[in-house]
Amino acid sequence: MGIQNLFAAGGLVMWPLLAFSVLAVALMIERIRFWLGINKRQNRVVREVLNLYRLDNVVGALDKLKQNVDLPIARIFLSALQLERPTPEKFRLALKSEAQAEIPVLKRFQAVFDTIVGLAPLLGLLGTILGLITSFAGLNIGDVGGTKTGAVTAGISEALIATASGLVVAIFVLIAASIFRALYQRQIALIQEYGGQLEILFLDRYDHFDHYQKQEKTYGSR
Repeated sequence: MGIQNLFAAGGLVMWPLLAFSVLAVALMIERIRFWLGINKRQNRVVREVLNLYRLDNVVGALDKLKQNVDLPIARIFLSALQLERPTPEKFRLALKSEAQAEIPVLKRFQAVFDTIVGLAPLLGLLGTILGLITSFAGLNIGDVGGTKTGAVTAGISEALIATASGLVVAIFVLIAASIFRALYQRQIALIQEYGGQLEILFLDRYDHFDHYQKQEKTYGSR
């Protein structure tokens, strides 16, 4: 059975299932490009920024982050490093609040995937019911010769195809959504790790600067 014949035999529910499939594929392509772009550059950018900051080259670190502002981790770092004379608490809050703001970007379209996973099997079930209705409508107790068996067969075929199509769409989208969810969880862990490293470097600089100021005051009062 060809694709066109299979689609026609599945009944009306095949149209929304087709729309769900096209939508899911388009969103998957966008998410794949998004995650590939992050994984390709993020580790290198973070290492360079941390090294520059460790060497007290704050301007260089900021320039590097601005060149890669499309990365979520770069926007998180910028929110803290662009503060003027922050305290450790303000620095930590800036990192935390910006990380929270990036969560919708990282989880983008996850709700759409979950909706498709939930609705596709239900549409398949609806197709099953419609196919069975067609089959029962084709039954005729007085039809001893079985001259109307074509309608019964068509109804059963519609029921089975619709059910299978709904399950295939749901399984396909569920696998992709699970992969994207795993990438999101991994990214959250990396953001916490990188943010912790930047915060440690900031605390070292802050303690050193605070100690230097205290020495200046001590020597200046003599």
